[in-house]
Amino acid sequence: MVVPDSEDNVFYPPIDLQQDAHVPNFNSYLELYKKSIESPEAFWKDVADEFFWKKPATGPILQYNFDVTKGNIFVKCLEGAKTNICYNVLDRHVKDGNLGDKVAYYWEGNSPDHHSEITYNQLLSQVCRCANVLKKMGVQKGDRVSIYLPMVPELVYSMLACARIGAVHSVVFAGFSSESLCERIVDAQSSVLITADGVYRGEKLINLKQIVDEALEKCKERGCSSVTKCLVVKHQALRTKSGAACNKLQTPWDPSCDVFWDDAMRDSSDQCEPEWMDSEDPLFILYTSGSTGKPKGVLHTVAGYLLYTYLTFKYVFDYRHGDVFWCTADIGWITGHSYITYGPLANGATSVLFEGIPTYPHVGRLWEIIQKYKVTKFYTAPTAIRLLMKYGREPLQKYDLSSLQILGSVGEPINPDAWLWYHSVVGQGQCPVVDTFWQTETGGHVLTPLPAATPLKPGSATFPFFGVEPTILNEHGEELEGEAEGYLVFRRPWPGIMRALYKNQERFENTYFKKFPGFYVTGDGCRRDKDGYYWITGRIDDMLNVSGHLLSTSEVEGALTEHPGVAEAAVVGRPHQVKGECLHCFVSLKGSTEFNHSLVQELKTLVREKIGPIATPDFIQNAPALPKTRSGKILRRILRQIARNDRDLGDLSTLADPKVVEQLFNQRNEGSA
Repeated sequence: MVVPDSEDNVFYPPIDLQQDAHVPNFNSYLELYKKSIESPEAFWKDVADEFFWKKPATGPILQYNFDVTKGNIFVKCLEGAKTNICYNVLDRHVKDGNLGDKVAYYWEGNSPDHHSEITYNQLLSQVCRCANVLKKMGVQKGDRVSIYLPMVPELVYSMLACARIGAVHSVVFAGFSSESLCERIVDAQSSVLITADGVYRGEKLINLKQIVDEALEKCKERGCSSVTKCLVVKHQALRTKSGAACNKLQTPWDPSCDVFWDDAMRDSSDQCEPEWMDSEDPLFILYTSGSTGKPKGVLHTVAGYLLYTYLTFKYVFDYRHGDVFWCTADIGWITGHSYITYGPLANGATSVLFEGIPTYPHVGRLWEIIQKYKVTKFYTAPTAIRLLMKYGREPLQKYDLSSLQILGSVGEPINPDAWLWYHSVVGQGQCPVVDTFWQTETGGHVLTPLPAATPLKPGSATFPFFGVEPTILNEHGEELEGEAEGYLVFRRPWPGIMRALYKNQERFENTYFKKFPGFYVTGDGCRRDKDGYYWITGRIDDMLNVSGHLLSTSEVEGALTEHPGVAEAAVVGRPHQVKGECLHCFVSLKGSTEFNHSLVQELKTLVREKIGPIATPDFIQNAPALPKTRSGKILRRILRQIARNDRDLGDLSTLADPKVVEQLFNQRNEGSA
């Protein structure tokens, strides 16, 4: 790695930020990075010393094997140590740090009329009450609890309550369908499900409890009756002034299973002794789309995840005691786990917990909230930035954004135009943009700028975080030096990396380690420029990144082919001005099935029901035939070019019938629905 010397497209951070930053300049970054790679024991021990350990570690900080030819893949951090992550993110601040009266969260609901603040004292009290409720329901250490909630405080209470008693939480994004929820419950064999009666998204009212009941019925049809209790939150937006449930929503109810949150919490004690966990005990399962279509249950463990989310939050956002941090993600994704719940709380931070959408009730909602709470560190997705760019500068000019110090980007590579607008318009040219690359599997940032230390190139994830050692390989597994483009892999683990795929070691090893033994394979392409900066070029496998959400093409194809009129389907991504990437679906129909608007709507509805609204295709194109090799393999590379209307197709010699390509171009240009 070299100190960048190119002035082209490099933005240097504001000088005043450097004065007391945790990492004040690039040389400081290089020194710390060198220590984290050459002396990882000493580096991570310093971080571990920040926390409470019921029992110290008896083994090395990190032990691992990344080479499938040498045995099972494993990672262990602080083996032999005992601690509790809930104790470290709450009790440690309240009892030892005198932060009990500090605000942990400002909650903003879908409507500006719904808001509240939760101090660390209140958070600890509610978490303990919820933990006791779960114990009363029979939840024990190691049991799985599924959580299907909107962005309400009860979501954080539930997660931390599980962590407190040693249960494993599985948060499912509350925009997923009943089918997707069912799949995750069945795989985890959850004993309790926590949900809400309903939620507003903008002006749309969604009956969450009805979706949950449909999911539980599907579970029973598949021979899974593991859920014995369903804990139901009455959403604040659905209550009348008297506190009764709103008549707009007829909540289905099964007295043998369903329990209202308020009723269960009313007499529950606010004292709950934490369960002391081994460092490598499971903390949570979070399901992410897999290239085979079946979601992967990514498993994170207690100690390493605590260290890594704490340190990445502290350094990447240069966290200070008086900061107000706002990550706009949903906790149903890893970004919310790491940088709304665990990372900020481990640092004793104040965060904004936002339930709404950026354009409701007006397009200035985000800027209004930044002004209201004097947000200093703001973390959002390129999709949101591109959406709000469409409305220009005027909505921002109504609000005072001068409190902002650092801007962050997450979920997908940010295009330079969006980066420049974010930097110059939102940050008024005074805020560094930390464009962070990471995955559900990595637990926290792995490639990222540090705000006072890293000269910034719009669109680049820049350099590795401490303890992370990236390299670029070609198709043959050979390491590429200097300027290069190929597969992004990592040579060694860091404390927060995933430990397994739940109940599936074989898939874990095949997905991440088999292709290039000795390396963790991200599945992303990457290039490194002459200054050593890393640029993420997109997924290499059959995955799509739509609005920052990773979707499996085979999962969508599977949903489409469930329609009785569809013989075959192929799904690829095409550029989208706001989402970054959207779904372009090619469908081959059976017999006399007619391709028309009605069929297209049926197919879109089917995908929504099977996966969720985030997977709704933008384009569905009639494909009487698909481009295939002589052996019958669909050439998705060619379909991507057709979706983009790009005729630079390269070598077509392997095609069984080259005429298919021209037919599909004509179909596309005649108009796909």
